[in-house]
Amino acid sequence: VNQPAKLRLVLTVLLGTAALGRILEKTGLCSQITFGRYVRQGRKLGLDPKLFIQDLQFNEVPVRVYQPKATSDGRRRGILFFHGGGWVFGSLDTYEKVCRYLSRESDSVVVSVQYRLAPEHKYPAAYEDCLSATLHFLQNLELYGVDPARVTVCGDSAGGNLAAAVSQTLAGRSDLPKLRAQILIYPGLQALDFNLPSYHQNRGVPLLFRERAAFFALLYLNGDALHMEEVLEGSHIPPDMRLKYRKWVSPDNIPEKFKVRGVRPLRSTDFIAEVYETVKRFCEPNLCPLLAEDSVVHQLPESFILTCEYDVLRDDGLLYKKRLEDNGVRVTWYHLEDGFHGIISLYDYCGFSFPSGKRGLDSVVNFLKSL
Repeated sequence: VNQPAKLRLVLTVLLGTAALGRILEKTGLCSQITFGRYVRQGRKLGLDPKLFIQDLQFNEVPVRVYQPKATSDGRRRGILFFHGGGWVFGSLDTYEKVCRYLSRESDSVVVSVQYRLAPEHKYPAAYEDCLSATLHFLQNLELYGVDPARVTVCGDSAGGNLAAAVSQTLAGRSDLPKLRAQILIYPGLQALDFNLPSYHQNRGVPLLFRERAAFFALLYLNGDALHMEEVLEGSHIPPDMRLKYRKWVSPDNIPEKFKVRGVRPLRSTDFIAEVYETVKRFCEPNLCPLLAEDSVVHQLPESFILTCEYDVLRDDGLLYKKRLEDNGVRVTWYHLEDGFHGIISLYDYCGFSFPSGKRGLDSVVNFLKSL
């Protein structure tokens, strides 16, 4: 099946699943979120001939550890992997194939982290779990044969957000091994502006629609999606704060070639103070890492950022790339011209795999091998 036809099939499945979820919720059988998690849960895989795989707990956070069986000349790389799913969906099983591939192909020890999900567990629960698991791993590397100089945090989508936040938190720590790198796969990094060019160009492209991006951010922050329309319009941020962050969150910082598909001129919206009161933590870097101060950003490790052309979050990645480079951080950037949000998570997934997704995954492996 060619890519456009397969993408239409993915969209049909996505819309059908959402419709069925709404019906089940209306009939009282289960919530849309419960049904969505069931559909996305992935299936248990058998043993892997090349990997030891075990489920453990790091500081009471469930993790799955993947270790190559082959003997190694020295200590291996370590990768902490935080899965995507809008902080609402996703599990160890959902990303099993991705984590196995990363471990096998890069000859690394991979730790996949099952952080608590929203809306049951609001911010900062997911961030705290990822940080806690990372700290445990960094303090016990010798148990897994991992080189303290080659530990990387990695995540896609919401997991990319969590990887960026954890990386920033650890940037100034001198009592732990320093992270070697951060790998951010189409990360969501800010909730100030849902009107950047990529949000309008790709507003209806699966797997993440513009409205859903705001919906997930609000579920993670508050456990509900109240004021979603005001947040989409931009009424939730005070003018002085918008001005303060404009140096980092602005279409002006996005290369012109990404605007050729058209940019909708911004309508000025009135600031609504009561909405800001409910979402003001959007200005915390642990939730929106793009807003971290330069003093933190310049301490960050070498970075890999993957963006997709047909993704509402594309510009978040481009803006962070610029921030890192402006602060002297080495960045490897890989852009999938024919990619869309979530394409990596579809690797070898029920016939929905895309060649460009495999290319993206291999670009991550190649970066890891260079470390």
